[in-house]
Amino acid sequence: MKRKLILFARYPLASKVKTRLIPALGAEGAAALHRRLVLRTLRSADALCRSRDIELEIRVEGGSEEQWRHWLGDGWRFRPQCSGDLGQRMSNAFEDSFREGSAATVIIGSDCPELTPKILAAAFDGLSSNDAVFGPATDGGYYLVGLTRQVPELFRGIVWGTEKVLAESLQLFHEGKGYQPSLLSPLNDVDRPEDLPGWRRLAEREESDVRRVSVIIPALNEEQQITATLQAVRQCAPEDIIVVDGGSTDATARLVTEAGATVLRSKPGRARQMNAGAARAGGLALLFLHADTLLPPNWLAVVSRDLGQDGVAAGSFGFRIAGDFPAKSIVEWAVGFRSRRLQRPYGDQGLFLRRSLFEELGGFADLPIMEDYEFVSRLRRRGRVVTVAEPALTSARRWQRLGLLRTTLINQLIVVGFRLGFSPQKLERLYRGLACG
Repeated sequence: MKRKLILFARYPLASKVKTRLIPALGAEGAAALHRRLVLRTLRSADALCRSRDIELEIRVEGGSEEQWRHWLGDGWRFRPQCSGDLGQRMSNAFEDSFREGSAATVIIGSDCPELTPKILAAAFDGLSSNDAVFGPATDGGYYLVGLTRQVPELFRGIVWGTEKVLAESLQLFHEGKGYQPSLLSPLNDVDRPEDLPGWRRLAEREESDVRRVSVIIPALNEEQQITATLQAVRQCAPEDIIVVDGGSTDATARLVTEAGATVLRSKPGRARQMNAGAARAGGLALLFLHADTLLPPNWLAVVSRDLGQDGVAAGSFGFRIAGDFPAKSIVEWAVGFRSRRLQRPYGDQGLFLRRSLFEELGGFADLPIMEDYEFVSRLRRRGRVVTVAEPALTSARRWQRLGLLRTTLINQLIVVGFRLGFSPQKLERLYRGLACG
């Protein structure tokens, strides 16, 4: 029996989302909260759908499809919401779903942080014996509605955004069907300034636990390196390991699966791949790791220790190079100076931070190069970016292939060009030409 869960979501543009919270949070703060709520709801929806063989669809408003895919990854089905008020848009989504063969469809928004896979499962269970199910919100609306067939009258004549939405909807359903639908437990939405204390209490309880770490590894044709990288990660017990494959033509994906890690498919591009992994991550802290970098044996304790310090926004590991080449120690010293004194670590040192901060900042920018440099710049405005003493071991293949002088000059040329405002696309082409030519 085909079943579908539809998530209604808006693209997180400042001044366009959570507008009733702008007086309390500011436009950027409201957008940051919206990002967290969308991702939180998406994780719950995805967990339910993978466990119950339910199709997940994201009905989007605002932003291009490319923007959505960069933010959330390529592994989702995105469809635009139709025009009209909320009722017309939900009615249209139900109509499409039933026409495409769904026997039970549930629509949710992204405003309810208490929504869990268990509650979503209860909604579908309710539809096995009822034509409709509602999830009441404590503000008088509803956070969920599910149907087994189209009920167009349910969405007509409702004044959306008021405390009477649920009562009026139940009355319309009763008048049309002659009975009341199934009701789930009431939950709190986050729509108004008075809703914020409850959200903050919930968020603070979760953010206090930085021992649950997801490791996210972007990869492309890394069959020579990925097994050793995963073995080093597994020295500790992360929440999950997600390798986001950017279209490998070698055995990378097979080796990851054999190692017991999760493989996601993505278009190539480290920023896009890492965002996709973060959207699926179950941990409350994230560690972004290059596929040719080996973590130290006690890496999980290090991440938990440093993220627990006051004023720390993010951290990276010390820098060591596997293999040998002339002046290797000079490179290690220079990277150590840059990352410790200037708080400018690069991606090949690993980068760890709380998931909440990553989501508030919107993840990695849509850049073909320098995505780690740009992201660290934003992190520094939120707190210290520490480099720990414990080193990660990165491959020497770049220096061995290009030589110390050429590698250093290329790296510095790209950094200077980026700081001077040159197009990232032009810099990426320049880098490929110099590094691969």
